Amino acid sequence: MKKYIAEFTGTLMLTLIACGIAVTTGNYLGIALAFGLVVVACAYSIGNVSGAHINPAVSLGFALTHQMPWQEFGKYVCAQVLGAIAGSGILSVITESTKNLGANTYTGSVWIALLIEVILTFIFVLTILGVTDKKENTHVTGIVIGLTLTLVHLFGIPFTGTSVNPARSLGPAIFQGGDALSQIWVFILAPMVGAALAAYFFKYILKK
Repeated sequence: MKKYIAEFTGTLMLTLIACGIAVTTGNYLGIALAFGLVVVACAYSIGNVSGAHINPAVSLGFALTHQMPWQEFGKYVCAQVLGAIAGSGILSVITESTKNLGANTYTGSVWIALLIEVILTFIFVLTILGVTDKKENTHVTGIVIGLTLTLVHLFGIPFTGTSVNPARSLGPAIFQGGDALSQIWVFILAPMVGAALAAYFFKYILKK
């Protein structure tokens, strides 16, 4: 149970703090750093309990590489989604609005949005699988993952707002509605595809 509470709490933190900063600032670097720093904080606080996935795509990567059972994967995803919804709900109360909660949307081609999210999630999940594969990386794992999330956000924010995390996208979309909710399938499908590709690439190409 502790694992699922940790995942709920971590995803709540990510959605509340990072999406909150996205709502209050238009600075791409600030937003990217916010997402990266929350992940660093989670890695060194709840990481020893649940691994600090706080992202269904990350959990899928671990499930496909046989590092977690599928039953546990389902429970992780439920905890993450509930955490994101709770974080978005709290954010809506704080901002006294549901018009902008940092949800993901795109304005151009849906195919470009899908491609960007698949590629960025591939990079993010592949990095996680690689850095967590070696015990000697333990002390820097959180920093590496956080910096990678910052990196992919810097590229993706102008195009899709950068999701690479279905839970992080779904939570705000439920409250925000409109395009965020009608386009949510992109930000669920693409990250999961990107994570699956990363898992198989790691397992069959990189894994020794």
